[in-house]
Amino acid sequence: MSGKVVFVSGIDTEIGKTVVTGWLARLWAEQGEDVITQKLVQTGCVGASDDILLHRRIMGTGLFEEDRDGTTMPVLFAYPASPHLAARLEQRTLDLGAIERATATLATRYGTVLLEGAGGLMVPLTEQLLTIDYVAEKGWPVLLVTSGRLGSINHTLLSLEALSARGIALHGVAWNSRDDSTDEVIAADSRNFIRQWVQARFPDAAWYDVPRIDLG
Repeated sequence: MSGKVVFVSGIDTEIGKTVVTGWLARLWAEQGEDVITQKLVQTGCVGASDDILLHRRIMGTGLFEEDRDGTTMPVLFAYPASPHLAARLEQRTLDLGAIERATATLATRYGTVLLEGAGGLMVPLTEQLLTIDYVAEKGWPVLLVTSGRLGSINHTLLSLEALSARGIALHGVAWNSRDDSTDEVIAADSRNFIRQWVQARFPDAAWYDVPRIDLG
């Protein structure tokens, strides 16, 4: 593979990974990078990945050829659950080979692949394989999405500890203000605490303040 892969994960489900992935892909494209997004595995949809479709809306690109032929969305399950459960309910096996081939194909065609996971780092892909261990096996750096919702400090620090324990590089942290607590004091303090923690312990990691995007 010639292109780089950055894995996008979050401190929890519904933390804004999809919005952040689309926004960052648009930002990098505007800066001249040749970038595409991929969804590792999508549950709760049929026919097409809802997350990939949202990426393209945010990017303003329309569908890529690789979207139309399924390369950016190689594994879909209808049941809205973690991949291991969705696969079991559909009596299917999650095809890791298809995912790996798709990522390899995209990385030969694009300079950067933003690969969005499903849920958080510890989500099980299969009965034996956690998402974080799949990422560690591949050696990809992680972009961690967090926010100022109540409890985010705890969840963010636990996620960072888990990455460090497995020797996974932290590409950066994306602050999704769209998901902030309605208590502005909590949101502001959480952002300051987490940013200072990251700067002290991961000095090479990027920090992204993601604007509130109007999704219509």
